[in-house]
Amino acid sequence: MAEERVFLEADGLKIEGLFEDLQGERGVVISHPHPLYGGSMHNNVVKAVAQAYREQGYSTLRFNFRGVGLSEGDYDNGNGEKKDVESALRYLSNLGKTKIDLAGYSFGCWVNALGIETFKEAERLIMVSPPVDFIDFSFLKYTPKIQLVICGTLDDIAGYKKVEKMLSLWNRETIFRVIEGADHFYSGYEDEIKRVVGEFLRESA
Repeated sequence: MAEERVFLEADGLKIEGLFEDLQGERGVVISHPHPLYGGSMHNNVVKAVAQAYREQGYSTLRFNFRGVGLSEGDYDNGNGEKKDVESALRYLSNLGKTKIDLAGYSFGCWVNALGIETFKEAERLIMVSPPVDFIDFSFLKYTPKIQLVICGTLDDIAGYKKVEKMLSLWNRETIFRVIEGADHFYSGYEDEIKRVVGEFLRESA
């Protein structure tokens, strides 16, 4: 199997995605970094997360937020983007996926966190570099859904010490992994992300 281009519907807009359907009930939706700073579903971290999930037998759906690539609409400061995530989760759910993870990188973490109370289909939340030094996360309270958080030691947008402090509010049980030498963009550290995510998936299976 290979990923195929699909179009989701959110708010009457066509949202572009790449979907690979593997047998079984497990799936993941992956949200990309900030659209205004070149973020898209083709990002290196998004691809690494998708690959880690695929190798563990999950169907994967990465998508472009509204206004990115072939997705219709315009950047909407998190509000519309939340609906884009909703439509991606619904897409997997409608295909019979009942165990769905929601993974996000940078801005994608923030959008996923914004909707975590309403995203009923998402059982678990995986965060790579939640940008706590760039966007306000003070709205996010305790949720058992946050299960894995990854940061880099050189990341100045998601400072790992600040993230670690916030985890005491978000979920003390969260697995927290810090990748030595990685900055916010993880160039050259994609395999490390795959390893950490893969290990988490195997241990929590």
